Amino acid sequence: MTLPHSPMVRPKIILASASPRRRELMALLRVPFEVVPSHYQEPSPPVTPVSLPRFVTELAISKATDVARRIQEGLVLGADTEVSLEGEMGLPLGKPATADEARAMLRSLAGRTHSVYTALALIPVNNGTLQAPLSEVVCTRVRFRELTEAMIEAYIETKEPFDKAGAYGAQGYAAPYIEAIEGDFFNVVGLPLCALGRLLEKLGIAWWQVKP
Repeated sequence: MTLPHSPMVRPKIILASASPRRRELMALLRVPFEVVPSHYQEPSPPVTPVSLPRFVTELAISKATDVARRIQEGLVLGADTEVSLEGEMGLPLGKPATADEARAMLRSLAGRTHSVYTALALIPVNNGTLQAPLSEVVCTRVRFRELTEAMIEAYIETKEPFDKAGAYGAQGYAAPYIEAIEGDFFNVVGLPLCALGRLLEKLGIAWWQVKP
């Protein structure tokens, strides 16, 4: 689906995510979009190291595909973010289901540098036909300061860790725990905007000209 470079074009972009953080970041592009959450059921976390770039890409494409199969026309955006203490081959930490899991993740991150991978997948749909997805993976390195048990417990009490990969939100109450970031900050939040802009441009969408 190639769209002309025109400020009058209003591409129908569909965000396949219920994340309020991604919705807020998406709005910064000033491109009209709607939210249709994906119903894709993510598999159980891997128990052996996997290629993190491939892992997040497959999940992002699967989420986008679930929504793309339910529409007739549009451009579906899927995204997946994972945190890992290893390099490209490692175990994703996932989202903690309990306070104990959140506690263990935060302890493992304290005083160390970890990687945050986000994959974006764009699937054009024309007359109910899905075209090949475009995808890109962004990696950001994040270093946490040393954390005391009291600091960890206080953060868990905010309830913020439980819907976030790696048990923290860089844009929330965990911000003072972050000592350094190397790479795209918005990637850590869950939607690398620079990468998204590049993908839209590949489809002929001059996003900076589109009027909201």
